[in-house]
Amino acid sequence: MTKDVGTSWVDRLLPAQPRLPWWLKLAYTGFMAVLVPIYWRNYGVTNFLYFCDVALFFTLAAVWLESPMLASAPLVGIFLPQMLWVADFITELAGGRLMGMTSYMFRPPYFLRALSFFHCWLPFFLLWLVWRMGYDRRGFALWTVCAWVVMGICYLAMPGPTPTPEWPDQPININYVYGLSDAEPQDWFHPDLYFGLLMATLPLGIFLPSHVLFAWLFARRRTEPSAAWASST
Repeated sequence: MTKDVGTSWVDRLLPAQPRLPWWLKLAYTGFMAVLVPIYWRNYGVTNFLYFCDVALFFTLAAVWLESPMLASAPLVGIFLPQMLWVADFITELAGGRLMGMTSYMFRPPYFLRALSFFHCWLPFFLLWLVWRMGYDRRGFALWTVCAWVVMGICYLAMPGPTPTPEWPDQPININYVYGLSDAEPQDWFHPDLYFGLLMATLPLGIFLPSHVLFAWLFARRRTEPSAAWASST
C-alpha cells in the first residue's frame, strides 16, 4: 500500500465523508468557546473534573472526529444521572421538590445558569449523535477507565465537602467521592472503603446498565471498530 504523501495529518484524522453538518460542529465549538473560559473564571479549572464537564470535551472530540466510540463513552457515563437532573429540574420548575440538586438553576447569576442548562440537552444530543454514527461497545470500557482516573484525582487531590464562604462556588466533593452531601462527608464507612465501593458501584450500577441498553437499542447501527477511525488509517 502506498502512502499518500500529499495528505496532511489533519486530513487523515478527520473523516473523509462527514456525517455531521459543519454548522453543527461550529455551533457546538462556539458553545464550548464561551462556556470554558466563563466556567474557568467563575468556578476554577477543577470544575472540569465533574463527569458532566468531562462529557462536554468527549463530545467536542466526537463531533469533530465523528467517532462513535467518543460519543458512546459519555452517553454511557452520564445519560442515567442526567435524566435524574432533568427530572429534578422539571419538578423544581413546576414548583415541587424532588432532590433539590437543580435549585441553583433558579438563582442568579442567570447567564451562568443558562450555560449550565447543557445538563438538560447534552444527554439527548449524545443520544442523537450515537443514533447518527452508531454505538461503539468500547465506549463502556473507555468511560469506566476515564471515570476511575478522574475519581482518583478528585479523592486524592480535590477538596472534600467543606464549603468556604470566601469562594461559595468552589467545586467541592467533586463526583461525590466523599459522600452524597456537600455539607459533610459520609460517616457510614471508612473513607477509603466508601471510595472503593463507589469505584465499583458506578461501572456496575450505572455504566453497565446504560451500555446494555444502548447496545440493544442501537444494535443495527453499532460500529466496531468505528468507521470514522477506520477511514483515517
